[in-house]
Amino acid sequence: MKKQNHCSLMEQLNDFSRRDFMKFCGLVAASMGLPLSMAPRIAEAAMDAKRRPPVIWLHGQECTGCTESLLRATHPSFEHLILDLISLDYHETLNAGSGYQAEAALHQSMKENAGKYILVIEGSVPLKEGGKYCMIAGRPFVDIVKETAEKAAAVVAIGSCASWGGVQSSPPNPTGATGVPEVLKGTTVVSIPGCPPNSYNFLSTVLYFLTFGKLPALDDKARPKFAYGRLIHENCERRPHFDAGRFAEKFGDEGHRQGYCLYKLGCKGPITHANCPSILFYAGAGTWPVGTGHPCFGCTEQAVGFKVPLHTQAEVAEVTPAAAHVPIEMEKGKGMSAGAAGVLGAVAGVAIGAGAVIAKKLGESDEGE
Repeated sequence: MKKQNHCSLMEQLNDFSRRDFMKFCGLVAASMGLPLSMAPRIAEAAMDAKRRPPVIWLHGQECTGCTESLLRATHPSFEHLILDLISLDYHETLNAGSGYQAEAALHQSMKENAGKYILVIEGSVPLKEGGKYCMIAGRPFVDIVKETAEKAAAVVAIGSCASWGGVQSSPPNPTGATGVPEVLKGTTVVSIPGCPPNSYNFLSTVLYFLTFGKLPALDDKARPKFAYGRLIHENCERRPHFDAGRFAEKFGDEGHRQGYCLYKLGCKGPITHANCPSILFYAGAGTWPVGTGHPCFGCTEQAVGFKVPLHTQAEVAEVTPAAAHVPIEMEKGKGMSAGAAGVLGAVAGVAIGAGAVIAKKLGESDEGE
């Protein structure tokens, strides 16, 4: 009976089938290193209207790329996120109202949901000259961040700008731009860096919080380990070419056209922690920078993105070969083989590898139906 009730809830989703939703929950569980048996629990938490957390979303110094990325999410879609999973009470880009009306909505949500809302901050915080380089409703953004964070149940810095300052914090940094963790010292700020970050890392973090009432395991930079626990280099679809010594020497040469490793073109994958090659961006195969033939530029790492010149070769952090024997010939843009990712997951305990296997299998089953 309980299962039937759960199914009926899923069937009530608009434009989002139960099958797709359960598939997404399974992927979320795998990507976070949880057993697939947790998928129904994640789904149950996501569908419980009483557990929908209020969300206040602030914007500082940024290009709105993180929001634009989230708007393009499909599993779940953005409208499903804000109407069914969370209650988006304030978002300067998406607010229906403006001026006094928008500010009133912000303060009303803070008052009614004190200690319950999730604060999401997009963009860096300028500190020079009293923070005057980013003013909202006549107040410095830094003051708004501090005031709003005081009553938040959790604080999330989305994007590289909010996580550590982003491009505007690069020397000479005329506005004193810095990341939210520096502003809110003493407060746990979950950082989801990227320029833009993959929106599924944010969605997975929110779903984990919904399901378990706590934040996922974080690394020493307060990034979710399930998303930033491994180097891009370890799961890159071009890793076999690196191990075999096959490199593109310049853009457009034969090696580049054949999908060889981009290390000599300045790829920062060997020193960048992220799950880009495993979960990709939205459209499927090849939809991440390396998949399109461009080197990773290390946007998730404070000491790399916007700090190290784009085409400067990185120091390889781990010279050890891949944990699995992988095919020499790999079709460009198709990502890692299921077998290779599976062995990686088994040998190294890589939850992301497991997620890649599941994603591939789900894709294959879809094609066969």
